[in-house]
Amino acid sequence: IGVFNGGAAVSTMAKLKRRYNVSSAVDVTPLRRVASDGSGLSLASDPSGIVNFLDMVNNLEGDSGRGYYIEMSIGTPGQKLNILVDTGSSNFAVAAAPHPYITHYFNTALSSTYRSPGRTVAVKYTQGNWEGELGIDRVSIPQGPNGTFIINIAVILSSEGFFLPGVNWQGILGLAYPMLARPDSSVEPFFNSMVRQFGIPDIFSLQMCGAGLSASNTADPAGGSLIMGGIEPTLYRGSIWYTPIIEEWYYQVEVLRLEVGDQNLDLDCREYNMDKAIVDSGTTLLRLPFKVFNAVVEAITRSSLEFSSGFWDGTKLACWMKGETPWRFFPKLSIYLRATNSSQSFRITILPQLYIQQIKDVDGSLDCYRFGVSSSANGLVIGATVMEGFYVVFDRAQKRLGFALSNCAVSGGVALSEIAGSFSAADVAANCSGGTLKEPLLWVISYTLMAICAVILIILLLLLVLPCRRRDHSGEITDESSLVRHRIK
Repeated sequence: IGVFNGGAAVSTMAKLKRRYNVSSAVDVTPLRRVASDGSGLSLASDPSGIVNFLDMVNNLEGDSGRGYYIEMSIGTPGQKLNILVDTGSSNFAVAAAPHPYITHYFNTALSSTYRSPGRTVAVKYTQGNWEGELGIDRVSIPQGPNGTFIINIAVILSSEGFFLPGVNWQGILGLAYPMLARPDSSVEPFFNSMVRQFGIPDIFSLQMCGAGLSASNTADPAGGSLIMGGIEPTLYRGSIWYTPIIEEWYYQVEVLRLEVGDQNLDLDCREYNMDKAIVDSGTTLLRLPFKVFNAVVEAITRSSLEFSSGFWDGTKLACWMKGETPWRFFPKLSIYLRATNSSQSFRITILPQLYIQQIKDVDGSLDCYRFGVSSSANGLVIGATVMEGFYVVFDRAQKRLGFALSNCAVSGGVALSEIAGSFSAADVAANCSGGTLKEPLLWVISYTLMAICAVILIILLLLLVLPCRRRDHSGEITDESSLVRHRIK
């Protein structure tokens, strides 16, 4: 189905940023040796020659505050847009109408290959939403796999609270599983289509190089790399440690323990996974269930300075005189994940430089910082605050996520992240992620309640109708972990 069109273009920004020089005489066929968490080696290869992983290095721009985005060409002739990379949703959606906060949009009338079956789609968030229609068109990625392919596109015709001031993207690339696709799972997600049409391995990997930088902290986008079809060894060091994907909707993992410095929070491991624990590049912060969040704050305050409650809840900043840094006042944060060998675990650790994030200066004399951790009513979310320390491998083929030390998570010669293992998991429950209600089950519950309400209405007739609240099956996402407002906040 794909029509291949020669070598991928490399943007001027990527040329300026490229850290590697490859001679034209060198064979760079992407057969990559990847260290695993076991004793052997695994291979990621592309026998068709459609991808060259080095061409994808530095194909992202942005940072944790504004989100990480990749340039795409959509339609015929191609219209270039920047697309937010989001592993916490599954729709590929682009602006298709003017909006005051975006500079340009995809004009469907100018594409000779755009087709629409006339099916509408709407996604509602706790704050913000967009509505539009489903369509189909050709897409290519200048710094991606070599070719053009046919993809499902949700064209955004109206929105509220979705596009925000200061962002430089005009759409969103949902890289999660079909279960999260709107209006239903029959809409094949972007990466699924790419794997099917190009025949590349069902794996992608992500390096995000903001290293805690906020949107207002730098004019030069920090950038990163989205490697589609495999793993690029030049982007990480050491071994890749893998954890199983518990459920294929979000990228759900199993968290066994959290430590603040050398303090084990010593909570039941089910608290960390209530109601799920996911890895989401579209979420800015490390988000923790309320009980876990409160325990983390309490543990930090025992070894740090005293701050107002506003600092911990994200409503106030903590400021120091220019030249002073707050890192010595804060401990490391560690998350233990279950290994592919279920009787073992490994630990990913971030230094305070990643979660105490510089925001802005005040009158040129102060440097101010925010707390890069927040509470969540919808589960634990390993967002950009943590992901910026690691090269993260989304190995969908083997249903596992990998973490390795990112080569760009370094500041002043100091590595901002650590990985250690393996550790025995004998002291934790065999299943820490039990009790999670998945969306299809919620739909069944919703429709059952609706039926009960209908019976009551018929019986009571003229009595006052009791409200029957339900989930909007047209596409509401009530999970705050994937809201755009948390990506920008």
